[in-house]
Amino acid sequence: MWKQIITDYFHFTKRERTGFLVLLSLLLFFIILPYFFPLIIKEKRYDYNEFESAIASLKPSRPDSKAFTVKGGYKNRYESYHPGAYQEASEIEAKATLFHFDPNTATAEDWERLGVKEKTVATIHRYLSKGGKFYKKEDIGKIWGLPPEQVKRLLPYVEIKDHRPEAVSAAGYERKPYKKALVEVNINLADSAELENLPGIGSKLSMRIINFREKLGGFHDVAQVAETFGLPDSTFQKIRPLLTLSAGNVKRININVATIDELKAHPYIRYRLANPIVQYRNQHGHFTTVRDLEKIMIISETELLKMAPYLTIE
Repeated sequence: MWKQIITDYFHFTKRERTGFLVLLSLLLFFIILPYFFPLIIKEKRYDYNEFESAIASLKPSRPDSKAFTVKGGYKNRYESYHPGAYQEASEIEAKATLFHFDPNTATAEDWERLGVKEKTVATIHRYLSKGGKFYKKEDIGKIWGLPPEQVKRLLPYVEIKDHRPEAVSAAGYERKPYKKALVEVNINLADSAELENLPGIGSKLSMRIINFREKLGGFHDVAQVAETFGLPDSTFQKIRPLLTLSAGNVKRININVATIDELKAHPYIRYRLANPIVQYRNQHGHFTTVRDLEKIMIISETELLKMAPYLTIE
């Protein structure tokens, strides 16, 4: 029985045997084919001598490694890139005269007497002519072209006077810094110029306060100014004692006739509360008092207290 099964399983027709032999031949052919590539395709050889000679021509005639390995090696780096220049700088320094000077007012002759090269002096004067200033003596270390050794040598002789315009006037008298006059401001009537007189309030904040006031319909409490977008609490605490309030300048919205668009334009109502108010009015009729709004479940007590000064039923 088993013999019959094995015979049936391994029995092939003539066509199947032919196909098997063809596939086996192709498989062997593709396995052996790569070994014949070197005989069929000849590898191209390159001559690198010309390339290596070109690279060799780019190398410096003497190594610069010394410039970067010597401890405290500014001198060596300077000599490596500017042969002979360091010797020239040393000769200039040897002839220099040291004296106390202010880098903001020193003349070209003063700098040259101190041993600073002519090109560096020109750089300093270009910097000063464009409004630049030396505020502390260490600032001379930022001068382009002034070596660190020379900076170290000049530092003990630098004396910078206060040249700020608010410190001394042109006539030589002391000028006190300008301070805004502290006057009380009515936040419901003030324009942008009046608000800008408050400490810490500039043009942007003054316009934001006015825009917020217009959207509210006026302030009914000084504390509302603190809700202005971008107004720091520290600034509000400074100006709060200067803020006054005029009564009767608040605009009210009639909740019995106002549309959703009119209600939602108010910062304390918006669409979230405007829609329920109108829907409740349509279903139950006119409101008899502003307190009737507390019957609308979505309106909290806190929100009602904020809205109430701006609402009316007449």
